Amino acid sequence: MSTGFPHQQQVMLQLETYTGGIVETNGHLLRLPRFNLLVDAPQGVARWLESQNVKVDALFLTHQHFDHVMDAAAVKEGHQCPVYAWTEFDRNLTLERFFGAMAGSAFSVPEFTVDHVLKDMTEVEAVGQTWKLQHIPGHSPDSLCFWLEEAGVLFSGDVIFSGSLGRSDFPGGSHQQLVTGIREKLWALPAETQVFSGHGPDTTLGEERETNPFLQ
Repeated sequence: MSTGFPHQQQVMLQLETYTGGIVETNGHLLRLPRFNLLVDAPQGVARWLESQNVKVDALFLTHQHFDHVMDAAAVKEGHQCPVYAWTEFDRNLTLERFFGAMAGSAFSVPEFTVDHVLKDMTEVEAVGQTWKLQHIPGHSPDSLCFWLEEAGVLFSGDVIFSGSLGRSDFPGGSHQQLVTGIREKLWALPAETQVFSGHGPDTTLGEERETNPFLQ
């Protein structure tokens, strides 16, 4: 999927979405005026970037569940780009053991280094922009939304989807924590904010505030 939308300073940003892996996880490629940013690294996205002849300047991770980070090591190595995440790499967060036990088939996320640990930060300067950070656990303890205020864009990971919200029945999950975080932190943002999530189509915060059945 490719989307174009106007920056409030009249700069045209281009966003393309790759969807891959066993649970159809989104990797969002944001083409900024001088940089390219990848948000999340599902399985297959490294090869897709190569096919698009795209050089990535930074990788944001919304959380470290396996389906969002399977290609993180490959992207970091292939593009020599810094990785931004709430915490350092942690196999307790990837859920590979949990899902491997459920499926009866072991697998392992290739280990990667987080260059910029964002824990307890409220904003970060990256790829020429100031990103506001919204830490909203409940789906995963490290779930982080990246908000580019001046462009009206939010990368929500698995916190909120179009018509749904992240599962809270995984280790470290909490439905109440997730819902409270959404209401306290996301509903305070402009209703017209475009939301690009970890699964499914894009939406807006206003649409979800009015119609999302899990948040009424």
